Amino acid sequence: MSGSRRRPANPDNTPNTVQETWGGHVIITPVTTTHLPRRRLLAAALAAGVGSAVPISAARPAWAAPAVPGPVPLTLPAPTGPHSVGMVPLHLIDTSRPDPVAGPGHHRELMASVWYPAHRVEDLPRAPWMTEGALREFLADAGFPLDPAFGPLTAGHVGAPVHRAGHRLPVIVYSHGSGSHRGDHTIMVQELASHGFAVVTVDHTHDAFTEFPDGRVATPDDVPMYPRDFAADLRFLLDCVERLAAGHNPDVDGKPLPQGLLGALDPQCIGAFGWSKGGTATALTMLADQRVRAGLSIDGPMQPTITADLGRPFMMMTAVFTRAALPDVAEFWTHLRGRRLDIQADGAIHNSYGDNATLISQAGKILGMTDQQIQDWIGTLDPARSVRIQQAYPLAFFDLHLRHRRRHLLDGPSAAFPEVKFIP
Repeated sequence: MSGSRRRPANPDNTPNTVQETWGGHVIITPVTTTHLPRRRLLAAALAAGVGSAVPISAARPAWAAPAVPGPVPLTLPAPTGPHSVGMVPLHLIDTSRPDPVAGPGHHRELMASVWYPAHRVEDLPRAPWMTEGALREFLADAGFPLDPAFGPLTAGHVGAPVHRAGHRLPVIVYSHGSGSHRGDHTIMVQELASHGFAVVTVDHTHDAFTEFPDGRVATPDDVPMYPRDFAADLRFLLDCVERLAAGHNPDVDGKPLPQGLLGALDPQCIGAFGWSKGGTATALTMLADQRVRAGLSIDGPMQPTITADLGRPFMMMTAVFTRAALPDVAEFWTHLRGRRLDIQADGAIHNSYGDNATLISQAGKILGMTDQQIQDWIGTLDPARSVRIQQAYPLAFFDLHLRHRRRHLLDGPSAAFPEVKFIP
């Protein structure tokens, strides 16, 4: 189902707003919050091995893929850090928040994953990009009822022991965009984990494709989910981080955790990042919760309008939702009182960052798409360069503000990344 079907209609195009208090600050929420769901783009990429005409959308012509002997799974680039990567899923319930959709007596139910530096990964399976049931629904929703075998594997080894070097791991929580899933920025997530961070990702139930341990699959539905709802999920994740740090297992099923995970996370050293709606949620989380020391928004529209000051470091990687194009982003920028950065890459569009950049480009080659057709989806920024930017800049930002490791990459324009501009 499309993202627009899940939002109230606004026939006269006049933004309806709701004023409320969040974290002690007054915020104004447009009822028709700007968002750009990307699931149809990524589903198109996963359809690459079909070997038949595949229409990416009704608005674009179909193109015929060359015949192939069988599934051609897509791949994600390997992380560059010195550590192997481990991953474990968590089944969580926030008992402080009732879920009216699920019915009386039910509370907010979430699936999350913890990514971390690992060792002894030999013979351990690599985690899929999405679980089979969630991926099947993801593909069917976009009109591609394919075998989940087409989905890529990640660098995360399921259940691998945690690599620890005599200190606790700094933590980063991640929020996806509208109608997406927690694996949407796996390139960034596994890169950070390979460099010694623990990264906790979450599916925002009712605005995500997610699968629970009993086989239930939840998809984006008609329940409005706003950035403040995503932010509430992130704050609950912070509580779970504290429980893990204290040696308690937050998984409601009591699933055994990887060796060394309990007590491994540092609850005093936490960052957050998100894409699109998740970028806005990152800012709202920081305003409401002092536990997050630094935040990164990847082309977040910053709606609802944020008029409260934020005194901790914040970086924006903008593309379409720029300060020049969107008043809400410009307004938010004026309230950043800590170190602030705004970078833009030439040729990047809203979908240029995240796993989309490499999956769509791979699919295009198999499908016989023209360069222009691929660029219509992911912009003119070269996919390989997009991957390197995604790996380098978030790492440099969180290294600086969570581990006090200075990387000159954030000082200004770099010869290694000539396409990246610093917006004053």
